[in-house]
Amino acid sequence: MIFRVGSCLIIIPHLALSFAAPVISQRLIAFNGPMPNIISLPYGRCPPLHVQAPTWRHLLKLFARLGATRIEPTVEAMAVNRGELQLRTVIQFVRTHHQSSDWRTVIWLTTDHPVPASLPGAYRYTNGDVNVLPFSYTLSNLPALLRDSADNHMSQAYTVPSTPNIPFPTLPMTFPNLAMYLQAVLDESRRHLGDSSSGVRKLAKMYDACYPPSPHEASLYPPETPNSVGGLFKRVIGRGNRNNKKARGTNEDTFEFITPFRPDEWGT
Repeated sequence: MIFRVGSCLIIIPHLALSFAAPVISQRLIAFNGPMPNIISLPYGRCPPLHVQAPTWRHLLKLFARLGATRIEPTVEAMAVNRGELQLRTVIQFVRTHHQSSDWRTVIWLTTDHPVPASLPGAYRYTNGDVNVLPFSYTLSNLPALLRDSADNHMSQAYTVPSTPNIPFPTLPMTFPNLAMYLQAVLDESRRHLGDSSSGVRKLAKMYDACYPPSPHEASLYPPETPNSVGGLFKRVIGRGNRNNKKARGTNEDTFEFITPFRPDEWGT
């Protein structure tokens, strides 16, 4: 549960970040202090880290803006697990008040933890069920918001599964790459909207219910192409087309993604 602050100090409004339980109110209690450039995630028994923003778009804009901030395992985590450590993400939309139409976006993050084979019902954590929290979340006391995360008129939650197109990301991971991952997850969900047998479509349905798109936004969901966010994310994590010899690097592709997220598009 370590925030390490280096030479890059940025005060970020409209963003709450903590291992403590989130406070959901009509007025967002923002992160108090300079934004750390290293956020260290432990392995094993530790509450999940949460990041809260007014909306999904605010969250992605802020992540894309924070190029100096990255999430990485603690030294102790790397000593315990010498293999790759992956990020497990839960996305939650929470209504600020039972009479309000405003929904907060809360992202929960932990390092992945293998499920003991002897655990009764272990398959629940390995079958890609988007309604079951990852096993790593069960290793400590859950915040009330997650403990009571059954979908209702106040809260909607989605456990991000690993899919052939969007596998679990490997740590360390920068905030701009986390923004790309989250958008790729939503894009993947949209592609499954017509598939009633897949739980993956749940996130897109949640998003559209909590943040209804305008007619203009509804026309902005083209199928995935090599230059789409989903295709870009696979290249970032090394799963893109390795035979593509175009003189374009990942940095240029990343710049194309984060350029639309301009700070002057939202109020501070």
